[in-house]
Amino acid sequence: MTVPLSILDLAHIGKGETARESFDASVKMAQLAEQWGYRRIWYAEHHNMPTIASSATSVLIAHVAAHTSSIRLGAGGIMLPNHSPLTIAEQFGTLATLHPGRIDLGLGRAPGSDQKTMRALRRDPTSADSFPQDVLELQAYLKGESRIPGVDAIPGKGTDVPLYILGSSLFGAKLAALLGLPYAFASHFAPQALDDVRLYRREFQPSPDHPEPHVIAGVGVIAADTTEEAQSLFEATKRARVVQMVGRGRTFSEEEIDMLLDSPAGMQVLEMLRYTAVGTPQEVRDYLDRFTERAQADELIVVSSAPRRDAWLRSLELVAQVSDLVPA
Repeated sequence: MTVPLSILDLAHIGKGETARESFDASVKMAQLAEQWGYRRIWYAEHHNMPTIASSATSVLIAHVAAHTSSIRLGAGGIMLPNHSPLTIAEQFGTLATLHPGRIDLGLGRAPGSDQKTMRALRRDPTSADSFPQDVLELQAYLKGESRIPGVDAIPGKGTDVPLYILGSSLFGAKLAALLGLPYAFASHFAPQALDDVRLYRREFQPSPDHPEPHVIAGVGVIAADTTEEAQSLFEATKRARVVQMVGRGRTFSEEEIDMLLDSPAGMQVLEMLRYTAVGTPQEVRDYLDRFTERAQADELIVVSSAPRRDAWLRSLELVAQVSDLVPA
């Protein structure tokens, strides 16, 4: 690969699994990814989702960090409007103090939940309006340059945890460019907005920490020993994704799933999988090389889209082998 590879771990809770089993799997995957040579692993803040266990994102990062030694770990991302900037500065300052040089902090402005859950989080629907100011306040805490006299993040002050703006729309691209921060684009679920990366590069304003723009692009991967096996896994992924996102917990026959796939709602879900590399390791690598150029990416963060845990671990292993990754 011409660019580094990282991983987005959705901390998936499989059918019949517990959250503890999901956490154990995240630790195992991080330990293997460290050996395989991936640069970083990020975990996303989601709430009230029965299949995702990363709601307490900073706690999960701490757990995985304690069981690994060199791979970078971080949030991809923290939904900042759900929290005060001081609280996040303290949490990630603590992580950076315990694991120096290994912690990242990606920031998003979406709720990471539905409207009812937003209310349960005591979040005001207008909270996102102050996202740019909250990012600057958080950054100042981490640099030890508090914008509120007499208030410091302890731990956190002076840790200077690297910040990344996450985005799936024009807003994130514009903000990252304005603040001179790296931009992580969620092309693995918002493929239609990938061209926003060009605007980010065009409008990027250099900052002391980042004289040049830096783009991390998300992309799905399903690698297997044969093309046929990979395509079979991809088909299972599409069916599971549509049932999860359109069916909302209902049970369907195979014929009903076929109908869902062809429905407008199903087609919308399948569109999210547009940028997925599927095939043998070499076929996946070739796809990722083309996607890197298409996305103008400096780094890829891959999401293993395979439906079974053994299959996505194997997929990540095969991608690492064919990409000539070197452990840190």
